[in-house]
Amino acid sequence: MQFIKKLFKLLTGRLFISIILIIIQLAIVAFFFLEWGYNYFIVSEIIGVLIAIWISSNNSNPSYKIAWILLVLSLPVFGSLMYLLFGNKKLGKWARHKMRSYSEICNRTRVEQLPGRTEVDMISDDNHRRQSRYISKIGQADLFSGTKTTFFSLGERAWAVLQKKLLMAKHFIFIETFIIAYGKMLDRLLDILRHKVKEGVEVFLLYDDMGSINTVSWKFDRVLKSYGIHASKFNPLHPRLSARLNYRDHRKICVIDGDIAFNGGINFADEYINRSIRFGHWKDTVIMLEGPGVWNYTLMFIQLWTFCMHDEKPVINISRFLPTTAYADDGFVQPFGDSPLDDYNVSENAYIQMINSADRYVWITTPYLILDNEMIIALTVAAQSGIDVRIVTPHYPDKKTVFNLTQANYRRLVQEGVRIFEYSPGFIHSKVFLADDKLAIVGTANMDYRSFYLNFECGTLLMGCSCLNDIRKDFEETFDLSKEITIDEIRKTGTLKKIWRNLLNLAAPLL
Repeated sequence: MQFIKKLFKLLTGRLFISIILIIIQLAIVAFFFLEWGYNYFIVSEIIGVLIAIWISSNNSNPSYKIAWILLVLSLPVFGSLMYLLFGNKKLGKWARHKMRSYSEICNRTRVEQLPGRTEVDMISDDNHRRQSRYISKIGQADLFSGTKTTFFSLGERAWAVLQKKLLMAKHFIFIETFIIAYGKMLDRLLDILRHKVKEGVEVFLLYDDMGSINTVSWKFDRVLKSYGIHASKFNPLHPRLSARLNYRDHRKICVIDGDIAFNGGINFADEYINRSIRFGHWKDTVIMLEGPGVWNYTLMFIQLWTFCMHDEKPVINISRFLPTTAYADDGFVQPFGDSPLDDYNVSENAYIQMINSADRYVWITTPYLILDNEMIIALTVAAQSGIDVRIVTPHYPDKKTVFNLTQANYRRLVQEGVRIFEYSPGFIHSKVFLADDKLAIVGTANMDYRSFYLNFECGTLLMGCSCLNDIRKDFEETFDLSKEITIDEIRKTGTLKKIWRNLLNLAAPLL
């Protein structure tokens, strides 16, 4: 009976129905193409070759291009249609307009006299200064001092503090998340937000429609609005052929009164705080900022909120959202965002720069390890240079296909000296980089193609902050709880599984 209920829910769900409608549209397009003329095969091959040439000439990652070219040349009709819909990153009219408005917001809302803003040249370390300059220039993110940092090694610890901070809000609350799911965590969040609305606090909540499509009602934004909450869905799913289906808002941001910000891996669903157990113990991490460095997250939220609005020129009274507190200097912080609507892979490049600049070690946690050649080279060259490179991945997968893709990357990394650990208690969802006790990034970007190329992501670059000691301690405790993967174990993998993983690796950029 339980199975029948789940099957019925699946078959009547908005995602399943949308997929069926999209497949029907693809089939109709393919049918007319097949009926186009007597010389179908010649025409299709010519179109496939032309699209393959077009793909090869763009600025995408080589792995991304090769995967699509193989699909297009092997299945010209299907591959060409799929690339035009889902692989083509060239912006359409809608996206170009939205991208312009996104950039204009950044320029309009820049506040010149903001306490705590620091010039990148103040960083003494050459490598750190270069990394910060890249994020400042390409990511349009300012560097700040005078900001207090607190690192949470588990989602439930962050959630306990977040509740207290939300209850203290006096002016506004910004929440941006990928997943919202019915459960105890969401019930408590809504209780707090309704209470704050009654007190006169402005509450804005933005969630990704695709990320939450199976976890809340499609009318959930209307429910939020009925509570007095300003609510919006990012990129609502419409069952029609459109490249817009690709884009996701994978950020997790909470800003309170412009003075407190939370960022990290946790969404608003019970498994993130271990109130429900799905894949063993769920380990996640969060960074809390207090002070002027919060401004970058405030700006990120305003940008994407405006990006989702229909107004051509939304009025933003930026003075309402400025930070008002500052703390003693404790290193530098630089929160940054990453958009799929430009030609820059800010998150991946920030990770690679950290790997390349490491002198003693670079330690990494990631739920997914689906790497392009540039990242593999950075990791292996660092290991070959005597850098202690360690990566922690989950032991219990949340998605079996993605887990096989992750394991497909083990062999090349381990045989070149990279140490791989699997988090034995369950699933590790944190995305943290730590190098030499001096530099860290805590954020939302996984080490996979979707995070690097198709998602809106964000993270916090931390330089010389006291919380780096807590991050190191968390890594050491995580290593103790994890099982190291040896090359001998990898070599024992069965032949069929090896073939399957190699095929998945080839198709990884398409997933």
